[in-house]
Amino acid sequence: MIKTETTGNSYVNREISWLQFNARVLQEASDEKVPLIERLRFLGIFSNNLDEFFKVRYATVKRIVEAGKTGKSELGGIRAQELLEIITQIVIKQQSESLDILQSIHKSLEHEAIYIIDETQIDDIQHDFIKNYFLRIVSPALVTIILNDLIELPNLKDSAAYLAVKMVMTDDKKQFALIEIPKSVDRFIELPKQENKSYIIMIDDLLRHCLSDIFNIFDYKSISAHMIKITRDGELDFESDLSKSFIEKISDSVKHRQVSEPVRFVYDKTIHKETLEYLMSKMNINNTDSIIPGGRYHNRRDYMGFPSLGRTDLLYDKIEALPIKGLSLQNSIFQAIAKKDYLLHAPYQTFSYIVKFLREAALDPNVKTIKITIYRLAEISHIASSLINAAINGKSVTVSIELRARFDEEANINYAQQMEKEGINLIFGVAGLKVHSKMCVIEREEGKKIKRYGFISTGNFNESTAKIYTDYTLFTSNQKILKDVTKIFSFFETNYRIFSYKHLIVSPHYTQKTIFKLIDNEIEKVRNGKEGLIRLKMNSISSYLMIDKLYEASNAGVKIQMIVRGICCLIPSVKGMSENIEVISIIDKFLEHSRIYIFGSNEDTKLYISSADWMTRNIENRVEVSCPIYDKAIKEEIIDTFNISWNDNVKARLLNDSQENQYRVNNKEKIRSQFAMYNYYLKKLEN
Repeated sequence: MIKTETTGNSYVNREISWLQFNARVLQEASDEKVPLIERLRFLGIFSNNLDEFFKVRYATVKRIVEAGKTGKSELGGIRAQELLEIITQIVIKQQSESLDILQSIHKSLEHEAIYIIDETQIDDIQHDFIKNYFLRIVSPALVTIILNDLIELPNLKDSAAYLAVKMVMTDDKKQFALIEIPKSVDRFIELPKQENKSYIIMIDDLLRHCLSDIFNIFDYKSISAHMIKITRDGELDFESDLSKSFIEKISDSVKHRQVSEPVRFVYDKTIHKETLEYLMSKMNINNTDSIIPGGRYHNRRDYMGFPSLGRTDLLYDKIEALPIKGLSLQNSIFQAIAKKDYLLHAPYQTFSYIVKFLREAALDPNVKTIKITIYRLAEISHIASSLINAAINGKSVTVSIELRARFDEEANINYAQQMEKEGINLIFGVAGLKVHSKMCVIEREEGKKIKRYGFISTGNFNESTAKIYTDYTLFTSNQKILKDVTKIFSFFETNYRIFSYKHLIVSPHYTQKTIFKLIDNEIEKVRNGKEGLIRLKMNSISSYLMIDKLYEASNAGVKIQMIVRGICCLIPSVKGMSENIEVISIIDKFLEHSRIYIFGSNEDTKLYISSADWMTRNIENRVEVSCPIYDKAIKEEIIDTFNISWNDNVKARLLNDSQENQYRVNNKEKIRSQFAMYNYYLKKLEN
């Protein structure tokens, strides 16, 4: 793994920390204990993460440079131009490492009688299959651009891969062209099996094999094709046209993203120098841009969809999502949660309870209103269809849908338009704030009274991601908590009013202040000779204010345990600054996504599940909700699951100032937390 230095004495630079998180993903791809096809998929995740990093973070730093600023204050003490250079060097090394890992996996696949072949290895049987497949499936989907006659190169699509073609004509003139790799065709094409051997060819190599068919009208004596890819700035730029609706502005901005400024140019390092210089000239790319030499294949994110080939032995065992003891999918959810709170921990337990809750609300004649926040929906969303069903049945349905959920804007726009047609009251966030909270409240007429039921979650209401993201959802009929939830929806509709909340911690108005008070309580315990303990689980921590407060607690003697999956700008275990802070990161089969805050260790322990990481954007620029857990059994369950994760000594990496992602190694019994977590819930069903 690549070692990076911290910036100054107090913080790790955010961008560098993020790259080290992605290095942990790459560790999974290199781990020979991980099933082979899963290793390929981790390579895909690594590549997809890197694409998003360049679209968002690298692009942000580049804009700082172009504005003539140093950016030192917001970049942890590193000058923006210097940081761009550091990022480029780290990425080049990581890309090189990922190529070595890919080659190693290919060799291991061959031991399993799986062969990924290129255009030079095609036999006669495969040739006939490929030609037929090309003519029927691929050729109709191709976009091929002849370059020489064009004054300007067309804007290449963001993150699309292209084959850059160079033809040397019989008169020795050069002809250049681009072939866009079609996204409508599977990247990996299964060829006919031979002698129980599986063969796969990537569409890139299929196209190379069929170059003579694509360019058959040209009289050339040689032809070559090398892959290139452009990554563009992912920031949305909004028009000020008052005649356009918010949906129209977001939609136009998403389209504009496809032609925004390039922030990374990746190319096959074996490409002819003449071809590379020609393309860079046409695209106005110069050496100040991030130019990354790579391997023969780009868009390795497609490995996330590598075919299973029926080889379940090369995949993780699928788990069957478990039921929640006492909560039935066949009986009324409302009747159950009227008696007590229930906790759903996905993907170990089935997400179907959330869909069941909304379907019941849609059908129940006594339900009068449904209010819900939506950040990222599944491509085919039962959540959305349940809400539409409720509106058709005459319920008053209010949906706060975040159209600016990065890279999911298009899907959310489509669903927003469908909901609007069915009379659902849509709220498009709050001016200057993203709505990232995950909550739902319904009002049900019971006798002469209205009673509220609802759920609050750490994750998105998305059936697809619920199979691979770990998240908690609290089902409750606690009227005090749900009264606070209702106030938040009132804030959405009249956001010139700032409400006070008795139970929930709500960003942007109260999170920092309330968390500081909870930390101060632990500091006060230590001063009074008692134990101070803080346990935190989150995706990222980059807010210097929050980090400094944890440093203060550490210096006061408060013991702090942190599980941070991604960015961690805090430097733990430094004498005189953070010696009482330990931080681990877990990367494994599932994406660790839940956020938990635990303050104290005895009966006065305060515990919250939250939608918020400890980043400036979550605390100051988003509507986030942290929900207290009052039910004793649920509180114990969440603490149990935190402890299972904390004791992981198989997939836990130690985060420290060396930034080397070392695995935690000790002499204790081996605990792989995600597998242990499933067994924990199995045992709960048995008891």
